Amino acid sequence: MIFNSISFLLFFPIVCIVYFLLRNNKFRNAFLLFASYYFYMNWQPIYALLLLSSTILTYFCGILTEKFNSNTPNKKYILTINIILNLSILFIFKYFNFINESVFSLLDLFGLHWNVPNLDILLPIGISFYTFQAIGYSIDVYRGDIKAERSFITYALFVAFFPQLVAGPIERAKNMLPQFHTKHSFKYDDVAEGFKLMLWGFFMKLCVADRLGEYVDAVYNNVGQHNGTSMIIATIFFAFQIYCDFGGYSNIAIGAARVMGFCKRWHTSLSSWFKDYVYIPLGGNRVKYGRHLLNLMITFVVSGLWHGANWTFLLWGTLHGTYLIIGNLFRKFIYYPKQETIVSKILSIVFCFVLVDFAWIFFRVENTADAFSIIGKIITDIGRPFDAGHSFIVYSALSLSILIFKEIKDYCGIRINFMHANKPFVRYASILALVSYILLFGALNGGQFIYLQF
Repeated sequence: MIFNSISFLLFFPIVCIVYFLLRNNKFRNAFLLFASYYFYMNWQPIYALLLLSSTILTYFCGILTEKFNSNTPNKKYILTINIILNLSILFIFKYFNFINESVFSLLDLFGLHWNVPNLDILLPIGISFYTFQAIGYSIDVYRGDIKAERSFITYALFVAFFPQLVAGPIERAKNMLPQFHTKHSFKYDDVAEGFKLMLWGFFMKLCVADRLGEYVDAVYNNVGQHNGTSMIIATIFFAFQIYCDFGGYSNIAIGAARVMGFCKRWHTSLSSWFKDYVYIPLGGNRVKYGRHLLNLMITFVVSGLWHGANWTFLLWGTLHGTYLIIGNLFRKFIYYPKQETIVSKILSIVFCFVLVDFAWIFFRVENTADAFSIIGKIITDIGRPFDAGHSFIVYSALSLSILIFKEIKDYCGIRINFMHANKPFVRYASILALVSYILLFGALNGGQFIYLQF
């Protein structure tokens, strides 16, 4: 089940009604756990066993880890086995075929044969998210940052909570687990704020991400038929598409949880997960300068691999690591501005956008050959008009204007918010206008969220 589907629009109100009708918090958690597994099993029911296996493994390992004194090696052994087993499941389903094909190609260069067949399996949606969330919990228990959760139902709900299950955010146990022990009463403000967040999320997904995605798909799926100008426009559109796709998902997820009273501190992102569980354990910046730069590169290469089993994602992660290393070297040995001006800040934002957008080419393409073909066209085949319909241009400009206006308003702290206006007429008219806009111009075709594939 995905958020932008008719089934979710039926599923979510029923879940909320039953949740608030139940008075006992244990019954509420049990019901939410059942609803979350139902939500997940609407895709491939059999893969719910993987989710359950990871949950059982990390639940018991967390309790065992807590039983041992910090000086005992058994504590480290349990954590190591726990992480290896979880990552092994992830490896089999996400990376085995990629490594198998890479080994085959490498050995084939030397005339050697590698006859291990690929596995005929689908990648379970959300496996990277719930695996990393469960591993994060295990590491937090090992470090003593939190106590191991004794209630299996509560812990299982933490791993499988449907708003965040299939595409994050990857939440910290210390933020989420206490919320499942708290009884949440029905609050109009939470419900209203939650639905407003969800509504804006639907706008981002249906009116911006999916609409821009139509042009991006047309260009990137037919690289040979488009010129360099189209490639540049499609790449810029993809930056907005992926931002609004994941931003839309996150707003719907946070809004759905907020309706039920959860997640007022829901803020952990993938980058902070890698910082806390990869970058800092490697030594972070509290090591020699050369090692610090290596830690940055390792973190971003791992981040690239996390996103997908493809050389394109590895190159994407490596590019971002390279950007950071060059930036660090530049600031350390060449120039570090003591005070930013408005002009320098704008130039920095534009320069950063260009670099990130260039890296998005590798993120979006199916293979490296297409990536270098697109880069070649951008360099040698620009100047001609890009091919898009007049209505698409008008519609895209309107939707992007609405989005950019809100982003600039929020960034600058400008207090103009129609959906939160003091006057009820303005508030309800704004909500009605946004709903109408989504229904009239949104791509109501159930397009999958990009991050579901990770």
